[in-house]
Amino acid sequence: MIKAKHHPVIYPLFQRLTTFLIKRHFNAVYIEGEFADKGQSVLVVANHVSWWDGFWVEYLNLKKIGKKFYFMMLKEQLKKHWYFKHTGGYSVKKKSREALESITYTSELLSQPGNLVLLFPQGEIHSIYNNDFHFEKGIARVLKLTPPETSVLFVANLVDYFSDIKPNLSIYQEAFTVKDFEFNSIEDAYNHFYLKALCTQKEKTS
Repeated sequence: MIKAKHHPVIYPLFQRLTTFLIKRHFNAVYIEGEFADKGQSVLVVANHVSWWDGFWVEYLNLKKIGKKFYFMMLKEQLKKHWYFKHTGGYSVKKKSREALESITYTSELLSQPGNLVLLFPQGEIHSIYNNDFHFEKGIARVLKLTPPETSVLFVANLVDYFSDIKPNLSIYQEAFTVKDFEFNSIEDAYNHFYLKALCTQKEKTS
């Protein structure tokens, strides 16, 4: 597998690019919900709807969380976009022995309190209008190997235009811990969270 690095030049440029692109392409960004840092690593579970997803979560990290950013990518995509391995990207190859190595590597990253790891448990991009999430098995395996006090942050990214030329981004967040999913399905919990975020979003006006 391809492991992540944080290049001393490329990673800071990526952080600046994240802020620049979002300010340029979005009218406003609203961060809904609170995250209290308890000194643990953070596993972010987010909906996967576009090319923007990683930038949105890194923006949230820069504004509210402040951890070292890691994210899992398909191996073929990471090879194609090699520069992402210098900004925290690491690979996974589905349906292979290497996938287990990626899961173990994820848990190792989460054993360090200064890290944030972003996963998209759906495994592929879906329409932003999808509100029924089905997670691949890898997320459950990650949870089994991860310290029980690790923070799990659900994130839902929702976009509306209203009367603006540029879109408005709403980033919804809700925090749990790994041990919260010892007896409950993380998939069910995320679906419940997302529907709450969607109901709140529907109430917004321009």
